[in-house]
Amino acid sequence: MGISRQQALECFRSDDLIGIGMEADAVRRRLHPEDVVSYAIQCAVSIPVGMDATNDASFYAEIARMADLGSSSVRLVNHFNSGSKTSDIEGLVGIIRDIRQRFSSLWLEALSPAQILALVANSGLDLQETLVRLHNAGLDSIASDSSQPAGNADWLAVHRAAHALGMPTVATMVFGAGETLEQRVDILQAIRQLQQETGGFAAFVPLPAEPASGRELDAVTAVEQMKTLAIARIFLDSIENIQWSGSAQGLKLLQTGLRFGANDAGSITPDDSSRSEEDLRRIIRDAGFQPTQRNAPYRTMFLN
Repeated sequence: MGISRQQALECFRSDDLIGIGMEADAVRRRLHPEDVVSYAIQCAVSIPVGMDATNDASFYAEIARMADLGSSSVRLVNHFNSGSKTSDIEGLVGIIRDIRQRFSSLWLEALSPAQILALVANSGLDLQETLVRLHNAGLDSIASDSSQPAGNADWLAVHRAAHALGMPTVATMVFGAGETLEQRVDILQAIRQLQQETGGFAAFVPLPAEPASGRELDAVTAVEQMKTLAIARIFLDSIENIQWSGSAQGLKLLQTGLRFGANDAGSITPDDSSRSEEDLRRIIRDAGFQPTQRNAPYRTMFLN
């Protein structure tokens, strides 16, 4: 089991960034002794307004295009337009079932915890029944959500219900948005407790908040980012994977994160002209690791 809540707070208040990073790196090496850094190729596709399971050929054509380019999973982006097919359980079940029939090998991810709860409120079903309907239609996992606070009762309830159905999820914690260090550790503790209960978290993602001012100088410092990443790795040693996204934090800072406890570089889209798969693999190799493509649930590694 990882360090205690009090020890985590002491680490946050410590100036020994290098020492904390070394401890995190030791945990990473214990969990991943092969020095592999994984990443996924994933696409995100928006569900068109008013779409049902059959009326938008371009939607399915886009999924097919991404699959042909190497994407192993698709994340459905649903904007919950009032009165549309995507705001009710029947409409979404139909869309998910149709995607599963057309693309049986793709991992299908959709709906943040907040969206799941909105769907529950609209459907008249309880949380477990709603997730059962979606899962039986072909939904493999719910989506991580950086807009909803991690660790609160509703967030935990959705992840717990998903885990009960065998759906692995990813815990994303936004930090540096004005929370106290105590609150930050409380979130980590809530995530650790649920992991001990269910074992359903495939990965944890610490995500620095965007500055409210929009100024880069007001953003979470690199020191605070590395410290939070490292403490999360030490504290959450029951979660196998810690992701430090090259897309979110930048490829250069990714290299540092890989020495502060991270073993996963997140996902890239197959048609991103600004950040190719080979760019990511080169950055990982230059940091001293073996880049390895994985699938969405962190279960299968493709040694390419």
